[in-house]
Amino acid sequence: MTERSLRVAVVGVGHVGRHHARLLSSLSDVDLVATVDLNKERALEVAHGTSARAETDVKAIEGQVDAVTIAVPTEKHLEVAKPFLEAGVPVLVEKPMASSVAEADEMLAAAKRSGACLAVGHTERFNPALAAVSPLVDQPRFIEVHRLGSFPSRSLDIDVVFDVMIHDLDVILGVLDSDVASVEAVGVPILSERIDIANARLRFESGCIANLTASRISRDRVRKIRFFQSGAYLSVDYAAQSAEAWRLTTDDEGEPSIEGGKLEVTGGEPLERELADFMLAVCHGREPGVNGAQGRRALELAERITERIAEHV
Repeated sequence: MTERSLRVAVVGVGHVGRHHARLLSSLSDVDLVATVDLNKERALEVAHGTSARAETDVKAIEGQVDAVTIAVPTEKHLEVAKPFLEAGVPVLVEKPMASSVAEADEMLAAAKRSGACLAVGHTERFNPALAAVSPLVDQPRFIEVHRLGSFPSRSLDIDVVFDVMIHDLDVILGVLDSDVASVEAVGVPILSERIDIANARLRFESGCIANLTASRISRDRVRKIRFFQSGAYLSVDYAAQSAEAWRLTTDDEGEPSIEGGKLEVTGGEPLERELADFMLAVCHGREPGVNGAQGRRALELAERITERIAEHV
């Protein structure tokens, strides 16, 4: 694979998949060979201006790709991903990984049998602002998350926990080396038949508490996470790609003060960084930034949260 470009196809080129195609077509050593979508016009539109051909059936690319990215509706993730994984073709599947943990386990089993790389599209892990803060996170005691957005015209097949909150569940699980001890959660449907706004309070075995609010019915767009730990406060604004770090210090006379400010963040498109990481994982046979097991872990926690919400509905 190092002697030629990687042949890659995007399956599902709607709102998210079209960005996969745009970015993959610009990556060096990557040959976007096909855009696949049940909507032929959409597949043609996204393929236009690239080297890709447009297809409506994934069978048309069997045996012709070195890797695929999948951005079809969540309920179709397993159906589309499993044949590729069984054939040993590396797969990056958008979040949430699957419709259920049971389906995620099928994908993981298929990847294990063939040895195929399986990555999950949790783009916030590749946000430059989070990358600047992550090395400074040290046994936080409290984590506060607000992820608010306007009502979407897509992803209404899943509720706000799987569509929106799962980003931060993955981030928190990625920085905390601790299991979840208990979950409290509430949520309500407002503009759809599924949960549109939710709050979860997670207690970890380390003693850390995480409070997460996710909404897809807000007028304001907010994507922020804050970490509170001994003698320090860290803040990330995902949307602005900005980060701050503040800490308690004392002068020579023992007087306390707060020092810190903005961290240096080298901007970049998280999805591009994620796709580039996946390509490198495929080329070098290493684990991707977010692997299948980590995608399953976030999905399992999302399921626990929705189960608690259902108890109050």
